[in-house]
Amino acid sequence: MKPENRSKKIKESDLFHPLKTYLEGQGYSVHAEVRNCDIVARKGDELILVELKSSISLSLLIQAAERKEISDSVYIAVPVPPGSKSPPNFKRTKTLLRRLEIGCILVDFLKTKTKLRIELHPTAHNQKRRPSQKRAILREIDGRYAEFNQGGEAVVEEKITAYKQEALRIAHFLQHNGPSSPAKLRTAGTSEKTQSILLKNVYGWFERQQRGVYQLHPAGSEALDHYAAKYENFERIIIPK
Repeated sequence: MKPENRSKKIKESDLFHPLKTYLEGQGYSVHAEVRNCDIVARKGDELILVELKSSISLSLLIQAAERKEISDSVYIAVPVPPGSKSPPNFKRTKTLLRRLEIGCILVDFLKTKTKLRIELHPTAHNQKRRPSQKRAILREIDGRYAEFNQGGEAVVEEKITAYKQEALRIAHFLQHNGPSSPAKLRTAGTSEKTQSILLKNVYGWFERQQRGVYQLHPAGSEALDHYAAKYENFERIIIPK
């Protein structure tokens, strides 16, 4: 079969013959459009269902998931975009397909031939948990004393982490009480991380006045003014009663 011109938009029907040829080569009989299934490949009692689409979409994943009610062996088949090795965002898509236990076949229409790649088989998936990430989330929640962020904010929006909240609290105390030692700041209400935050000085808000004593850098004063203007009742949030 002569491959389609890669400059031409690939249709779902273009995928059928390469897949039919491949599956027949594996000993399956291939049938098209059987009870709304694009491709049904049969070998004895074994059934493989393949859903064809010109690109990966939510509707394709839903359709493939519904086919799992018929057979455990369900694949999606999509073309490789011209000039690419795989569809956009394919690494994350494969993770989702693996969790859905859905296989994936990529069809690459090259200049002189058509190449099929079985990227994923629909094997049973055992979800692996990541305890370290769960602990990191719990630490972040436990370290916050106010919620400045809103769910769904764009990535470009500034996020006020627990670490930054604690740095702001230290800056606030230094602004109102003058140069202080980490011990004095902890007595005033800052956390056990106070000394580490002052030493690392990630935001450039602090400076050492003398050994063991820190004062607020002008950048720290600017930061406090910035957040006071941005958040209503900022001082009350930073220093809760």
